[in-house]
Amino acid sequence: MNTYLEFEKPIEELDNKITKLKNLNSNLPSDDFLDKIKNVELQINETYSKIYTSITPWQRTLVARHPERPKTRQYVDNLIEDFFPLAGDRHFSEDKAIIGGFGKFRGTTVLVLGHEKGNNTTSRIEHNFGMPRPEGYRKAQRLMKLAEEFDIPVISFIDTPGAYPGVGAEQRGQSEAIAKTTECCLSLGVPIVVVIIGEGGSGGAVAIGTGNSVLMLENSIYSVISPEGCSSILWKDNKKTVEAAAALKLTAQDMLKIDVIDKIIPEPIGGAHRNPNKVIDDVGDEIEKILNLLSNQHGNDLKHSRQERYLQIGRSGLFSDKTSQANTMLDEKYGKSENKFLRDKFKLRNIIYFVIFLSILIMFYYAFI
Repeated sequence: MNTYLEFEKPIEELDNKITKLKNLNSNLPSDDFLDKIKNVELQINETYSKIYTSITPWQRTLVARHPERPKTRQYVDNLIEDFFPLAGDRHFSEDKAIIGGFGKFRGTTVLVLGHEKGNNTTSRIEHNFGMPRPEGYRKAQRLMKLAEEFDIPVISFIDTPGAYPGVGAEQRGQSEAIAKTTECCLSLGVPIVVVIIGEGGSGGAVAIGTGNSVLMLENSIYSVISPEGCSSILWKDNKKTVEAAAALKLTAQDMLKIDVIDKIIPEPIGGAHRNPNKVIDDVGDEIEKILNLLSNQHGNDLKHSRQERYLQIGRSGLFSDKTSQANTMLDEKYGKSENKFLRDKFKLRNIIYFVIFLSILIMFYYAFI
């Protein structure tokens, strides 16, 4: 049974009409019924085109959340051969909101990470509706470091409303886990390709979505907060979601304008759920192109260009023409990233300076009170 969004009611009526005509034709076949079916099919296509050419940010948000939209597991099943999932963060537990494992993508060994929402009530509860806890992010860190050890590229699928905001997650260090996972992405010496396939919600998405190249499906969204959350905070009114969605600039088209993403992957009219196999194949083709381009870069170049990508967000003129400049600047500022001893020594020196400075401040405070 198809699921229709609130603004797709005209299509639902036409689909019901065509179902009745097909039933009548199966009982009493006639050319007249076939002609009527073709006419209704044309009306459906025209209605879809009319609705989706003027879709609002809030309506696009609803499409991004569509229950039949392809999930991470479908991409893995169709694009990755011999997928071998790995579980657990080696500290607390397994978090099924993030799936991760190794497999073959068109002949290349890759690490696949992704938020998994589930596709029915049971699996949605099992995967916590795609909202990871700290152990999910720590699992992602573990797997990314393992991929770096063996020089294996990373493919990350983003589809989450955000990190889980529960008390237990906060007690176990949710914000620290997100920050450390983002830091892990930035420091990784292998290619990272990110695809936003549905919702890209806040730090929950950024944590495993900090890549060398970021792709976004046409009807997916990427924002610092959900429209509902924004509405309740800014307007103190949950009914302002339409205005909030427009103000957040969360669509793929908005993200491309400010260089947060690199490319928009088109979807069939009506959304990815209308033809999931084609969408998955198109995503695979784009990932393959990017991995081929990134395969010529070594670890230090990959780290520096990825770091510069995020340093440059919001500025004019990005990435390729400033890569060498960024490498020089980052080398001067942080030292060569391969030299772990020097990097650790640099951090230790800064910590010592900070402690001394803090001690002097405390001494002055007690001296003059």
